[in-house]
Amino acid sequence: MAELRSGAGGAVAAGGMSVELPLWRAISVFRVLALGYALARYGASFHHFAHPVPGWIYLGGLVVWTLATLRAFGSPTRLLWPVLAVDLGIAVYGVVLSGQIDTPQRIAAGSLTLPTIWAAGTVLGCAAKGGWRPAVTAGLVIGAANLLGHGGVTGDNVHNCVLLLVAGCAIGYVIELARASEATLTKALKLEAATRERERLSRDIHDGVLQVLALTQRQVAGEIGRLAGEQERALRALMTAGPLPGQRDGEPADGPRDLRELLTPFGDERITLSAPATEVLLPARTAAELAAAVGAAVDNVRQHAGEAARAWILLEDEPEAVTVSIRDDGQGFAPGRLAEARAAGRLGVVQSIEGRLRDLGGTASFHSAPGEGVEVELTLPKEG
Repeated sequence: MAELRSGAGGAVAAGGMSVELPLWRAISVFRVLALGYALARYGASFHHFAHPVPGWIYLGGLVVWTLATLRAFGSPTRLLWPVLAVDLGIAVYGVVLSGQIDTPQRIAAGSLTLPTIWAAGTVLGCAAKGGWRPAVTAGLVIGAANLLGHGGVTGDNVHNCVLLLVAGCAIGYVIELARASEATLTKALKLEAATRERERLSRDIHDGVLQVLALTQRQVAGEIGRLAGEQERALRALMTAGPLPGQRDGEPADGPRDLRELLTPFGDERITLSAPATEVLLPARTAAELAAAVGAAVDNVRQHAGEAARAWILLEDEPEAVTVSIRDDGQGFAPGRLAEARAAGRLGVVQSIEGRLRDLGGTASFHSAPGEGVEVELTLPKEG
């Protein structure tokens, strides 16, 4: 179940039928049956009306409208609010017209309106589309038309209004409950799929990448061996869902973390770190992801800027956002180089830097020219 659309558009589960679609089809069938009932009732009693011809004209239009909207009322994606508004207007007009063309004696005796139970289909459609609140609104409008245009406040009219409201509330509540249940089921299925994918990746990583990193750490001295060890620990933590390297034991996943602590290890004889004197607090996972993006930028400096190149990391804690700039005086790159790398399938910058910032709701910008170094600016808004 890869996708779920809820709310006004209804819930549609990819790869299967939504749990509410049978209810939509039932509403569509109900409207057709209710139309047949209205035609049968009027055909049996039209000769008692004071003006029967307008009634036949109205019912003829009702047949055309019902058939024209048959598919719309059978699908949450096709039924739009303007269609429901027109449908409600037709129902109200039929109720008011009944009071104009029928005799006062029949109305006082409790005669049915022209649309009869067809008007309930409008209420059910509003309930299926938007829940119980639009259904109650439609029921009140149709009920007011009955009370004001067809017989006044009588026991039958009040009874019909109550039935419309109860039906609308019940169907609307069922629809809302079905959508909430389907959303919960979708989340559970996505979590299960993610867990299985994680287990598969763990097996692949364990069989290949981790063994290579462990071997590199044991046999290669210096910076490369140290980096291999760090990457091995990070991958093992990811595989076991344990705390990431740099996260304190027992620290809540969303607890505050000082970003300065995570950026300090990047400073060395070639890289200068400048940070505020006060803490720069972010949620732990957000801080870890932002620090990982900075680490990816630092790795690019070490690999591509040149052996003699220097770099500067500037951390700024602004009222609206946290900004980290990574600037070097290396050889830089030509305009369009990043686009060429993406097209060639080299996605290191895209995934490690831009992807992380995008997932966090921030932005990453790159400025460079041949011989003028590279400046990477990572901006993370504080809100959200």
